[in-house]
Amino acid sequence: MADSPLPADIAALSFEEALTELERIVRQLEEGRGQLEQAIGAYERGTLLRRHCEGKLREAQMKIERITVGADGAAGAETLAVD
Repeated sequence: MADSPLPADIAALSFEEALTELERIVRQLEEGRGQLEQAIGAYERGTLLRRHCEGKLREAQMKIERITVGADGAAGAETLAVD
């Protein structure tokens, strides 16, 4: 699943939109709302949303790393870690 492309509707989401939806799904699952099949579907979508958010964070980290590299190629500041 990790190598498969994300569905277009998830890939089109911003980090903030994906995180908001993921948080909604987590609340829904924690509250035990819905039937088993709905919970499984929500869990699967949540997994894809998490993967999308992680990808967006990696992209942001790479941009920050590029910004902090000086013109001579030497690092100009410390790299930010993303958990």
